[in-house]
Amino acid sequence: MKIAVIGTGYVGLVTGTCLAETGNEVICVDIDQLKVEKMQHGIIPIYEPGLDILFLRNISQKRLSFTSDLAMAIKEAQIIFMALPTPPGEDGTADLSYILGAAADVSKLITSYKVIVNKSTVPVGTADKVKAVFSANTAIEVDVVSNPEFLREGVAVEDFMKPDRVVIGTESEKAMKLMSELYAPYVRSGNPILFMDEKSSELTKYAANAFLATKITFMNEIANLCELVHADVDAVRLGIGSDDRIGKRFLFSGLGYGGSCFPKDVQALSKSAEEHKYNFQILKAVMTVNEKQKTVLVDKVLKYYKGDLKGKHFALWGLAFKPETDDIREAPALYIINRLLLNGATVTAFDPEGMDNIKALLGDQIHYAANQYDALKDVDALLIATEWSVFRNPDFEKMEEIMTNRVIFDGRNLYDLQKMTDHGYYYNSIGRSLITQNTATDGTNSKKEMPTPNELVSL
Repeated sequence: MKIAVIGTGYVGLVTGTCLAETGNEVICVDIDQLKVEKMQHGIIPIYEPGLDILFLRNISQKRLSFTSDLAMAIKEAQIIFMALPTPPGEDGTADLSYILGAAADVSKLITSYKVIVNKSTVPVGTADKVKAVFSANTAIEVDVVSNPEFLREGVAVEDFMKPDRVVIGTESEKAMKLMSELYAPYVRSGNPILFMDEKSSELTKYAANAFLATKITFMNEIANLCELVHADVDAVRLGIGSDDRIGKRFLFSGLGYGGSCFPKDVQALSKSAEEHKYNFQILKAVMTVNEKQKTVLVDKVLKYYKGDLKGKHFALWGLAFKPETDDIREAPALYIINRLLLNGATVTAFDPEGMDNIKALLGDQIHYAANQYDALKDVDALLIATEWSVFRNPDFEKMEEIMTNRVIFDGRNLYDLQKMTDHGYYYNSIGRSLITQNTATDGTNSKKEMPTPNELVSL
């Protein structure tokens, strides 16, 4: 098939590349000419494991190309994907200006039947708005289809090539036939293509993300309760995750959810409910809890240092909102850094992929290390914000030689509690026992036993 993809952000680039991988001729179009030129020369603009291999292979085999010429891109295309941003407005509603603007541009250029696919995450009713744009500008027949993406950053290629399900919102038999043919290579193992009306499809994406965000937030609330009652969140997670009605995924406690999808999608769904005069109380609670959870690690740091962080210097491992991506949108690390700086501390950070994006955002407000161990020089404590694999099994002996104090605040529960005890660390994680071994709060290597949680000052 001949496919056009409008927008070469995360979703658009993954979609276009993976569609080319099954033999389709794909043209991706973007208004950023410099970005287009880089992609034409084989320079991929995002970090996503495995995407670069498909990207270069399909460019070399001339199945994947890039342009800033919209008219040329859509001229021969049977299906036009719109993979454009829908950022939250000031009131939390999804901004549809990019979608509707692109629809207007396309509607004035087409000369034959097209299937227009909304790949972006959009509120219920967006397909109707796009249809209205086309009806106002052309008499050419089009079908507007809702086809939400369910890509997880870090495993997006696998998610696209082997989807759990494909959701397609359309009531047009002609569009159903084309979309079935397009997606057939990706569901050969038997996973379903689910056809439904456009509004149900649009709501499905928001409902999925909101439910997963709720699951994460619920577990973080359980973790916070575990600390108060001296239970172990890992044991609780295994106990409830074994129930197949609940499942084991999205039950890891930590610093809350971030990234490009969950925060804006939960907010947009809540706002959409308000517009229909429905008070979606669960989602409001999810957003409130998640906002607080992002900086729960700083609360622990303030408690440890009795509220005074002036002159303290911290190492921060992890900047991306999750491992295997360079995406820092709504990353807990940003909130942690902000609160540390506001309290007079300084920060040296390291992330395997997110450094450039943080530098572009924060500049010289923090320091940057060449590797995880360089970040530990002359710091008062280490904070962990992202569960990269490289952080999971570090050289603790090397760390002990570098670190002034054996103090770790772990927002991702990476380390075994007994190991931390054996190495003599003060180790404060999420929803688990506090290890208070052989470290002082005054910046020395004293062997004085740390105070118990009840002895620490509560802020």
